[in-house]
Amino acid sequence: MQRICVIGGSRYFGKLLVDLLLAAGHQVTVINRGSTRPPAGAEHLVVDRDDEPALTAAVGSRAFDVVVDQVCYTPVQAAIACRAFAGRTRRYVMTSTIEVYDPATTPLLSAMPAVPVAEETVDPATWPAAMDLPWHDDAYREAHYAEGKRQAEAVLTREGPFAFAAVRSAHVLGGGAREFTGRLAHYTDRLTRGEEIAVHAHPLPTVFVHYEELAHLLLWASAQDFTGPLNACSDDPLDVHDLTAVIAAQVGRTPVHRTVPAGTQASPFSFDRPYAMSNARAKELGWAFSRTGDWLPGAVAEALTAEEPSTV
Repeated sequence: MQRICVIGGSRYFGKLLVDLLLAAGHQVTVINRGSTRPPAGAEHLVVDRDDEPALTAAVGSRAFDVVVDQVCYTPVQAAIACRAFAGRTRRYVMTSTIEVYDPATTPLLSAMPAVPVAEETVDPATWPAAMDLPWHDDAYREAHYAEGKRQAEAVLTREGPFAFAAVRSAHVLGGGAREFTGRLAHYTDRLTRGEEIAVHAHPLPTVFVHYEELAHLLLWASAQDFTGPLNACSDDPLDVHDLTAVIAAQVGRTPVHRTVPAGTQASPFSFDRPYAMSNARAKELGWAFSRTGDWLPGAVAEALTAEEPSTV
């Protein structure tokens, strides 16, 4: 049994992670702002993580073997975590994102190779962090999501008084209505209705992960001793045409694609720039990934079921 703190963990794969930790017999403390209660058996600390004095007071004298941070979006939040959990945990695992590799979000990645990239492509030990940007502003933070994640990793890597690992998640799918971003539903809805899907002329492949696999990987990562970033994605990258073909096979319609110019907005997962990452490091550490094609049809079926009107 370990003492594990989960910051966030109120929905999707974070909620499942809490369930898995409890089922494994761990002592779990969940920190969030109180909008969602954790599963029975978990301790609940209601506090805003951006309020450093309140966070420090809420944690109190508690100590943890591991902290799993599901909702660290900025270097300011990372710096607060470094101070609040100093001397209170030996290991800190942050859920990060494939978006740290997006060349569209920073000129520092303008020469990204058109192959699945390894973790060292974005090295948090050397990535610059700017604490004086308006990270407290919700609109700014949302518009700079990728850079916020990069800088949060950088601060936790350089300033964290604990062993730090960042799990860089691929695009997460599965779970039907639990997939709150609606990106898969974007496709199932349009294909069902026979509507156009905006794509780039020469879309490049990207990588995906099922939400259950990601939760299990985070559970595994909490018990390991590796540090640094770790890419988390299923085998077999897909481009937007591959994705729509899987959906079309279940919907029974032929996709209608509308080509948009490079550099303009298209449907989710249509990328006119390199956007795939390698999962070789995780495999070397002992994790066995699924293949995207093994679980994607089931995820599509869940999304289609979630769209069906209720008969109750």
